[in-house]
Amino acid sequence: MSDTDDAEVLDIPEMDADAWADYVEAQGWTDGLPLVVPTEDAVARMMDGARGDNKPFPAITPRQLVPTLRSLAANAVMAGCRPAYFPVVLSALRGVLVADYNLHGTLATTHSCAPMVMVNGPLRHALNINCGTNCFGQGWRANAAIGRALQLILSNVGGAKPAVMDRSTFGSPAKYTFCFGENEEDSPFAPYHVRHGFQAHESVVTVMSAEPNHNLNDHGSTTGESILTTFAGAIASPAANTVYAKGPYVLVFGPEHAATLARDNWTIEAIQQFLFDKARVSAALVSPENHRIYQEAGHMPENGFYKTAPTPDDIHIAVAGGPGKHSAWIPSFGGTAAISIPVTLPAG
Repeated sequence: MSDTDDAEVLDIPEMDADAWADYVEAQGWTDGLPLVVPTEDAVARMMDGARGDNKPFPAITPRQLVPTLRSLAANAVMAGCRPAYFPVVLSALRGVLVADYNLHGTLATTHSCAPMVMVNGPLRHALNINCGTNCFGQGWRANAAIGRALQLILSNVGGAKPAVMDRSTFGSPAKYTFCFGENEEDSPFAPYHVRHGFQAHESVVTVMSAEPNHNLNDHGSTTGESILTTFAGAIASPAANTVYAKGPYVLVFGPEHAATLARDNWTIEAIQQFLFDKARVSAALVSPENHRIYQEAGHMPENGFYKTAPTPDDIHIAVAGGPGKHSAWIPSFGGTAAISIPVTLPAG
């Protein structure tokens, strides 16, 4: 099933801002915040922002509707995107539609996951995507609108309506928007996308079904190993989905913590191995009932501890944020993957 251009154009009478807000609420299009009116001119300008990205999209679960570019553009307009943001939105959408991302499962779960969107490459600056201070927070239109557009597409086109198909027990603020850029300039390591096979000049979007960021505070440690020891203890949570060791997680180092690690000659691979070995949940902290569930699924403790990632490579490392001795742990839903998609810019 697919939508058509003719079916997407709605004849909506002139109305003021309050009437428009009531109208979209009645239609079930809103995420609860005001939406920009998707006029034909605004949608056409948004579509122009993606000329050259002609690869068709697969059907979006759960409605299994194959979207047209016009329907995607309309949601990007409503989210407050500039046309220049649209290629990033489309790449993020392509990422969540990769089978290993497990879009249907991540939408139907009672877990609080939402699509995390991380941007690498030159578009971070061209679009003014916040990579530094308060990068997970408010105040940057690109961060807010890109993540919001993806959420609106999944709800309005895909049909993942809260309390209907989206069955999250609590949800989270990340379900409004969860988009940030890697702080490549303040990172002592190669950029995330370069370490994953892309060129430095490419702009790349990485998506993962994730919880919001969990703050990791360590103002006392003065060595890289001590910082990692603190973080391993925080990640070793018996109540996070990571205890199932079925999927990835992301550790975002603040620049100050990253600088200490680099000073002490920690490589990305060494950090991954340390966390894989040390960020484990003590079996003594797991209830008897959960022991049975894990063991029935073949997830056995090793030397009295449950691992929290399948392999060291499932621990994804990035650098973002600004000054301060804070970092962030972003646990995944579990049954998902971190998917990186290059951004296709408009032809010419």
